[in-house]
Amino acid sequence: MQQTKSGGGATMQRSESMQLKERKVRDLMVDKRRLVEVPYTASLAHTMNTLVANKVVAVPVAAPPGQWIGAGGSMIVESDKQTGAVRKHYIGMVTMLDIVAHIAGDDHMNGGDEDVTKDLDQRMSVSVSSIIGHSFEGLSLWTLNPNTSLLDCMEVFSKGVHRAMVPVDSQIENVSAGVELVESASSYQMLTQMDVLRFLKEHAAELQSIVACSVQDLGADTEKIYAITERTRLVDAIKCLKSAMLNAVPIVLASDISEDDHKQLINGRCRKLVGTFSATDSRGCYLATLKSWLGISALSFTEEIAASPLYTADTQNLGTTSNRELVTCYAESPLSEVIDKAVTKHVHRVWVVDHEGLLVGIVSLTDVIRVIRRSLLSDSDDQ
Repeated sequence: MQQTKSGGGATMQRSESMQLKERKVRDLMVDKRRLVEVPYTASLAHTMNTLVANKVVAVPVAAPPGQWIGAGGSMIVESDKQTGAVRKHYIGMVTMLDIVAHIAGDDHMNGGDEDVTKDLDQRMSVSVSSIIGHSFEGLSLWTLNPNTSLLDCMEVFSKGVHRAMVPVDSQIENVSAGVELVESASSYQMLTQMDVLRFLKEHAAELQSIVACSVQDLGADTEKIYAITERTRLVDAIKCLKSAMLNAVPIVLASDISEDDHKQLINGRCRKLVGTFSATDSRGCYLATLKSWLGISALSFTEEIAASPLYTADTQNLGTTSNRELVTCYAESPLSEVIDKAVTKHVHRVWVVDHEGLLVGIVSLTDVIRVIRRSLLSDSDDQ
C-alpha cells in the first residue's frame, strides 16, 4: 500500500511540474507596474534619485529614435499603438552598480574629504548616457516575449541576465527561445530574477523534490569568496565592487594573524561574517546623504542605511530585512529555505556559513534558477 501511495504521489508531482513548465512569461507579469525609465539627458544625480524614489536598482534609458545605437546593437523601441510611429528608443540599462562604479573612477577619491565631495558633485552631474555599458549588465538590453515559456525564461536568467523588458503588446508573433534584441511595443514592463524566484516560491508544491535538495548539492561551498573587512572604508568598498564588477561582497572580520589590505578584496572564506555591502544599499539614501558618509567604513554605512527613513520605509513595505540582519544558510539547509529567505528578505544572494558563523560559500539567484531549471528538464526526460 505504501508503495502504491508513494507512486501515486510521484505521478501527481510530475503532473504538477509539467503544469509549471507550461507557464509563460505573461503569467509572471500579473500586477507588475509600468516601466520606470529616465531620459538620456538625465544627470547621474537625477538618475540615482529616480532609483531611490521608485525603490528600483535599474532603469532603462530612453532617447529620441534614430540618434543612438542601442546597447549590444539592440533596437528596442516604444511606438504609438495606433499609428506604429516610433516615439523613443531604449539605448541601454543603467544600474546602481554603474553609478557607484562611476563614482569610484580610478583618478579620484584619493584626496581629502572636501576634494572627494567636490569631485563627486562633478561626476554626478554628467549625463546618464555617458556611463551606459560600463558594467556587464549594461552591455546589452534584452526583451522577453510574453509568450516565452517559463523554462526558456529561466534559461536566460540562469546565465546571469538579471532583468529583461517585456512588451505589453508585442508586434512580434513568432517566439524564439531566449531574449531578443529587437522589439516594438507601445509600453513595457520589467521582469527580474527576483520575479521568477517569487513565482517559483508560490508554486513550491510543484517543486517538492527539487527544493528538498541541500545547498551542498548545489556546489555552493567555494574555495575563494571575494570579501572586504569591517575596516574597509565606503570609498574603498565601492572601488572593490567596481574592480571585480560585483554587485555585492560580504564583510568579514579582519584577521589577527595576517595583515589584510583593507583597500582591496580579500578571500573571505572561513572568516567571521559580519555584514554585506551591496551596490543596492544606496537605494536607502539620496546623493547628499551619500556624500556625507563617504569617509566611514562600509560596515558603518550599512548600519546607517538600516536606520535611514527611506530604507526603513522600503523594508516595512516589502516585509524585508535591514542590512544589519545577515541572511545566511548552512550547507545542509534545503533549497526551499534559501528560496524563502531570498524572497521574503528581498536579497539577491544568501551566504553559506558553518555553525560557528564562518563564511564558506554563496548561493545567488542565478544559481537557484539554474538548478531548478535543470531539474525540471530532467523530470521531462524521465517522463
